[in-house]
Amino acid sequence: MSPDCVVRSGPCRFVKEPPIRTVVLEPSGTCSNHDLLRITEREQRAQVRTIAEEIELRVKSRERLAPLRQGLDDARWVLLDIWQFVVHVFLAEARRYYDLERLWADAPRVERAARSTSRRSAL
Repeated sequence: MSPDCVVRSGPCRFVKEPPIRTVVLEPSGTCSNHDLLRITEREQRAQVRTIAEEIELRVKSRERLAPLRQGLDDARWVLLDIWQFVVHVFLAEARRYYDLERLWADAPRVERAARSTSRRSAL
């Protein structure tokens, strides 16, 4: 599994319950050093922590490298930096407050059909 697969196919494929809202952005044409940015949310801190931990475990086991991680202790906003990809797992209230979609409004969104095609090729 490539890091691209984790970001494009989504963290929710590693846990039983899907996140409430998820968006994938391609900020590479803007001022970012990352190719893809995935933003997702849950209603409870335990759920945020579970999604982030599962992504981290899967990346470690398949890539043999650990992603950089911030925010797991508080579990309001966990950031996983997986090389050129970033996954943000938010508590719903923190996502509304920080509003990263507005910050990255110029970055194109990756649509679901494009994500599933990329996922098949990445696996």
